Amino acid sequence: MRVWVDISNSPQVLVFRPLIALLQERGHDVEVTTRDYAQTVELLDLHGIPRDVVGPGHGGAGAWSKARTMSGRLRALRAWAGSRTFDLAFSHASHELSLVARSLGIPSSYAFDYEFARAQHTLGSRAANRVIVPEAIPQRRLDRLGARTGKVRRYPGLKEEYYLAGFEPDASVLDALGIDQDRVLAIVRTPPDVALYHRHGNPLFGDLLHQLGTDPNVHAVVLPRTAEQRSAIAALALPSVRIPEHAVDAQSLVALADLVISAGGTMNREAAALGVPAYTTFAGRLGAIDEMLAGEAKLVLVTSPDALQLEKRHARGSRSERDPALLLDLLVSALES
Repeated sequence: MRVWVDISNSPQVLVFRPLIALLQERGHDVEVTTRDYAQTVELLDLHGIPRDVVGPGHGGAGAWSKARTMSGRLRALRAWAGSRTFDLAFSHASHELSLVARSLGIPSSYAFDYEFARAQHTLGSRAANRVIVPEAIPQRRLDRLGARTGKVRRYPGLKEEYYLAGFEPDASVLDALGIDQDRVLAIVRTPPDVALYHRHGNPLFGDLLHQLGTDPNVHAVVLPRTAEQRSAIAALALPSVRIPEHAVDAQSLVALADLVISAGGTMNREAAALGVPAYTTFAGRLGAIDEMLAGEAKLVLVTSPDALQLEKRHARGSRSERDPALLLDLLVSALES
């Protein structure tokens, strides 16, 4: 079987890394497309996943710019895929793949775990043969996206629990960043400023960053999403902040951290999967997964810098035992009638 995977954002690299390996172990040919956005290409190269960069990158913050960029990428992907013969296509929140696959008659699965990116997921859900989501998302929220019950396949837990199954952190990542392990280690992910679902701005994040970056008992490793964010944070010259120059083993950083602070979803969910205290400054509407984690006290909703518990964590986090093959089998179910 020939399989097409489109990876359009950094977190998707980790989702598909074990799934691509499983497909290849089962004797299938896999080709990967991507776009030049955030650390996506760099992470694919870091993990040894061959890829073709197809079409323009991110469209920026404006709806018109996003639409124009999407149109260009759709044309580029169709030209790329049209010259190949694929049996199946997979993505996690890449609605462009679903749209192109449908136009070419390729059965596709479209996965996501944050239900309020409505424009994106409505396109992806309606075009795909199957929609793959966590059990936590209520069906009524999926109905609004065109993901009716008969099209939906569900998995228990978090997607992060599947790709982190059996994960063991590499402590050398701390030495590479010059981290003093006697200090509290905070891993910080910047807000998704270019995302349509995060339009409200996030002044709280700046306050948190200043608090962490001036605390001599803390080392804060900040992982920017864009070059613009990197430059802006570096210009602050905060003495306790470390900004990696290139894509790093972020999962090891999360596993070894004392706390994780993110204005998005994936890194906090990785922390929850690994038993690490997680804080969110997300200014948009919380999805069902984050509502669930907050209810289980695995995620703290931050409204003030005073909410952070800056202390060393001596207990080792948990290890996930989820089987990545379950996610793969759900994706492959797109072939079923």
